Amino acid sequence: MSTINKDQIINESNCSETKLLDETEQEEEEEEDLQKLLVPDVQNLPLTPPSAVESNFATFFALDFMKPAHDQYVYRHANGYNIHCFEDEGGITAVDFNVGKSDRSEMKVTGKRKKNAQHFESNTALCKISTQNDTYIVRCCVKGSLLEVNQQLIKQPELLNVSADREGYIAIIMPKPADWLKIKASLVSLQEYKKLREVS
Repeated sequence: MSTINKDQIINESNCSETKLLDETEQEEEEEEDLQKLLVPDVQNLPLTPPSAVESNFATFFALDFMKPAHDQYVYRHANGYNIHCFEDEGGITAVDFNVGKSDRSEMKVTGKRKKNAQHFESNTALCKISTQNDTYIVRCCVKGSLLEVNQQLIKQPELLNVSADREGYIAIIMPKPADWLKIKASLVSLQEYKKLREVS
């Protein structure tokens, strides 16, 4: 009887050692997985990190909007806001928000419910942009509420030349989700735009 007890004790101690080894190996594997998630492999990292715009916004283009060679682009944020931008190789010299029946730069939106926001159709004029060679009417591209126009552009139109996707944005518009889904079908992604316009 004492021999059986010794064998049982030896078997139990072997089992507990095996369990400890298995638990330790499992913990090490979990730690390795966590390390891989937290510290990425340096060889797989891009040469330059993505900008805040690339990380936080999806880019869509409205090709030939209202007239040929008149492309406009929209940055769509996860919160549903759209940032409208425009770029021209001719060098932008002036921006005028006094289009239509009202001056867009005098609009003041307040509060959570965006009181006083103007509701625009996709073809509504946002502003007039003058370049050295031509004049363009920039339109909303998306049906929605105009929350803000970039007042800096009135005094510093050159921001559209050097920083159109940041300080040089034109306006912030908030479309209704249903309206966004309708208009999104007519827009193209950044990758599609590069292929269609043969740009890098």
